[in-house]
Amino acid sequence: MNGLTIGKVAKGAGLGIETVRFYEREGLITPLARSASNYRLYADDGITRLRFIKRAKTLGFTLREIKELLFLRVDPDATKGDVKEQIEEKIDDIKKRIRDLKKIQKTLETLDACCDGHGSADECPILAALEGTELLESKSYSKQKPH
Repeated sequence: MNGLTIGKVAKGAGLGIETVRFYEREGLITPLARSASNYRLYADDGITRLRFIKRAKTLGFTLREIKELLFLRVDPDATKGDVKEQIEEKIDDIKKRIRDLKKIQKTLETLDACCDGHGSADECPILAALEGTELLESKSYSKQKPH
């Protein structure tokens, strides 16, 4: 039987064998069959499919989203619009995550500014703020020492 072993598809896609096995368990790639010596054998396009998965992961797609994109790739009724919709949803998701990260960054910068970095950690206003909710929920922090 013709086909590529898991080692060959993994190497060709620049992935580890365990990663290929993981993607197989997740239903993202399926071996054609097993060889006489019980090795997994993958279709010649297995490397292309794994590269697709790897690139999509690099772009922030979840495994569920990658499954949807892979389905669109083989669905004869799928349109470019269907694919574009998936990409636009991912863009919106990333924009939201960036906004959330900017809020976190601002809070961390506020925490950083409230501490001079000198003295005992038990008097650290950053640790005190993390123990409570005042600083993390407010927009500004006064440089008062915790009680």
